[in-house]
This record gives sequence, C-alpha cells and structure tokens, in this order.
Amino acid sequence: MTDTPARLLSLLSLLQTPREWPGSELAQRLQVSPRTIRRDIERLRDLGYPVEATLGAEGGYRLVAGAAMPPLLLDDEEAVAIAVGLRAGAGHAIEGVEEASVRALAKLEQVLPSRLRHRVGALQTATIALTRGDGSSVDPRTLTTMASAVAGRERLRFAYRAGDGAESRRQVEPYRLVSTGSRWYLVAYDLEREDWRTFRVDRVDEAFATGARFAPRELPMDAEDFVRRGLRGGEKQTYLVEVTFTAGAAELPEWLRSAALPGGGAQTSVRFESADAPEWMVARLALTGLPFTVRGPAALRAAAGALASRLASAAVGAP
Repeated sequence: MTDTPARLLSLLSLLQTPREWPGSELAQRLQVSPRTIRRDIERLRDLGYPVEATLGAEGGYRLVAGAAMPPLLLDDEEAVAIAVGLRAGAGHAIEGVEEASVRALAKLEQVLPSRLRHRVGALQTATIALTRGDGSSVDPRTLTTMASAVAGRERLRFAYRAGDGAESRRQVEPYRLVSTGSRWYLVAYDLEREDWRTFRVDRVDEAFATGARFAPRELPMDAEDFVRRGLRGGEKQTYLVEVTFTAGAAELPEWLRSAALPGGGAQTSVRFESADAPEWMVARLALTGLPFTVRGPAALRAAAGALASRLASAAVGAP
C-alpha cells in the first residue's frame, strides 16, 4: 500500500482492535516492510495516538489509553450502533448525558453516509423506549438540526404547536438548547414577535435551517434561568419591557423607578421583565399619567396602539 494517508488509516483501524499486533503481521496485512510499519507508528504517535511497543523478536504494538481522547475510526456496524444509542440518550433527555448526546450525535450524523443514516432511522423506528413522566420525547433529527443551527448561528424555521393546541410557523434565531432532564427546550429570538421565546422541542415539527446567518443577540439572563422562570410560571412567557418616559426619574412611580436606566435628564428609559398580559401592562403604564413611548417588544407596541385607538373612539362625540 503506497498511499501513506490511506495506509495510516488502515493501520489505525487495526490497532483499535483490542489486541497486540506483531510488527510482521501488520506489515503482511498492509503489504509493506516492517521498517515502514515502524515509521507509520511514529507518525501516529506524532498525531497523538498512544501506541505502545513491546520488546522482542516480533516487536508487538497496541493502542493504549492516553491523556486525551484521539479521533476514532468506526466501521459501519459500530457507527450505526453508536448513532442509535446517542439518539436514545438525546431523544428522551436521559439525565446527565442528554446535552453531550446531542453534541456527539450532531457531529456523527454530519459525516454519516446516507445509507447508514437510513439504517439508523429504520432501527429507531422499530425500537420502543420506556420513558418516564408524561413520556414526552423528541425526534433526534430535530435536536441535531437545532444543535447545528445554534453552533453555526443559522436561522431556523419550524412548525410549532402551543400548549392550547394553536399551531403556527416560526422563524427564529436559535440561542441555546436546554434540557431539564425530562424535556428539551429551545431558547431563541422570535423574529416575527421581536422577542425572546422558549419552545418545547417535543412540540416542534418540520425544523430546518434556512442557511441565513445572524449576529447573536444578548439574552437578558442565562438560558437556564430563562427556561426556569418560564417553568415556574406554568410555561407562561416573560418579555422584556422597554419604555421611555418624557419625565425625570424622580417623577416615576416606585415600581418603575427601580427599573430606570442611567442617564437622567428630561427623559427616562426603563427596562424590566414582565409576565403580565401586554394589554394590562400598557394600562398600568398609562395610569402613571406621564407621556411615554413603547420601544419594545412588538406585542407591547401593538397593545399600546390598540388601547389608543379604543380611547380615541370612546372620545368621539364627547362634549
């Protein structure tokens, strides 16, 4: 075998079998001289593979555990077995290995030939896993699509079914995947709603990456805390209120003064999180009696416009 890279891969594949290989047998398998085998062993060591040699007439070699995890070569059967196991670990959010399973699965399926992906899918379809809790599980392909989009900062499109059964199409900028041990959640910026959202992954369908890249936005808190707050509220979504008042900070009521941003002057901007309905939040802001402008999110701006229209209609014909 004269092709050095191909020969090194073949040699590495043999050494990954848990046994000791005499140098003469390796030379015979690869159809090269024992001297070439010795040089190839040194090349593998330079690449970080811990190959141990034993003294003697035959000069045996074996791959041993090292300080770091080197790349592994897998045959078809091994690749299929690992992919099926990773899908099981990721799809049912097995506590302690769920996030690592998704990362490894995304890497493996990226390079898996289509014929092997078909075999993995067939095995997955024919397998039933016993789950806990409400038995919610996700399609591992959805998880790997999302994980790749998060890593590549690529926008996602998908169909989503809310808790009340309402269905919608979403386009988002994915930020993080978060596992609670029994469910997966995607934290993402919803482009249509112009706000951060949490999506239960088991309610996602037809997820695909659009190919459009994006510059990551700054989430107002850790992704884990964002999901945790939503769960404490029975999965009630929170949003970031951004409002500018034409008034000094001292004129604001107490509940707004603590959210005032530095700046001072004739205008004061406030920023805080709320889980209240946008209509109720706009009413509370209006009851301050101070002129204000809603900067975000879009749902709050829409609620302000609707309230203004209703008040304007109510004032028509008034003396």
